[in-house]
Amino acid sequence: MSETEPLFLTVDDYEPIARERLPPDVFGYYAGGAGDEWTLRENRAAFERLVIRPRMLTAAFPPDPSTDVLGTRVDAPILVAPWAYQRLAHPDGEIATARAASRAGTIMVVSTTAHDILEDIASAGDQPTWWQLYVYTERAITVETLHRVHAAGYAAICFTVDFPVAGLRHRDTRNAFEMPFGLPHSDLVFDPNITWDDVAWIREHAPLPILVKGIMTAEDARLAVGAGADAIVVSNHGARQLDSVAATLTVLPEIVEAVAGRIPVLMDGGVRRGTDVFKALALGATAVMVGRPIAWGLAAGGEDGVFDVLRILRAELENTMSLAGTHAVSDITPAFVAPA
Repeated sequence: MSETEPLFLTVDDYEPIARERLPPDVFGYYAGGAGDEWTLRENRAAFERLVIRPRMLTAAFPPDPSTDVLGTRVDAPILVAPWAYQRLAHPDGEIATARAASRAGTIMVVSTTAHDILEDIASAGDQPTWWQLYVYTERAITVETLHRVHAAGYAAICFTVDFPVAGLRHRDTRNAFEMPFGLPHSDLVFDPNITWDDVAWIREHAPLPILVKGIMTAEDARLAVGAGADAIVVSNHGARQLDSVAATLTVLPEIVEAVAGRIPVLMDGGVRRGTDVFKALALGATAVMVGRPIAWGLAAGGEDGVFDVLRILRAELENTMSLAGTHAVSDITPAFVAPA
């Protein structure tokens, strides 16, 4: 690496490069949250209120961060979260992200906004991909999409339930950001009246494992289990929907307790370090999903940038596991964390 090339030590090092390369409104769309962005800040702050309790003389080296997530073996419990309009960040868009996720030995969750190239994305790498689903008011279009997703070989459906209406994203309004036009079905709207019955309806049209994404309470976690969900994603939509809700790490323990091991619990929101991944695993998460750092990696370096973001997070997790005295993901228990 020459003296003029940037040195990426953490995933945050990619953000200023992305800011330079993206139009201000596009950068703001990826970076911003809802309302006053309190929850956006809180997603990060919650990790800072938790410390790691390392144990010594455990003979835990070398660490093995690999694990199983809904039947798929991943090299680390760090998945690519769904995020929209990736071709605004880089011409190769979702194809580059899928290839990078495959190289990193992990799962990419593909946004509904990539509807037009869903088959190309599914075949871009060797790792399974999951499809993030919004249900349209035009149900026939959703049925068509589910049939295509199933036929294309997607391994799971990530049913996003926290978008009955769009959040108040003031940053986008101030930046005059406009949603890209020309996408298939761009004139359609998401159904604001989805219910728990739709879990079974989705499975009827695509017989795949279903994750319910957007769960923030123990009450809804129990309802998700009762509705037949195969997994839960604790998520506040990257703080982009309702401001003043809790950080995902804050509510993770109550949801893990409510689920009581019946189905896996994943989470997203604010993950920026391997220590963050470790803390989430200690509180009961099966895996985490990462969104904005992937956007910065894609904008700054295309496929290689996304791969490097995933590489950095895995390396940091491995270092944390070694220093905390844990050999395997299954060794990471609540005893390894405490309030700061």
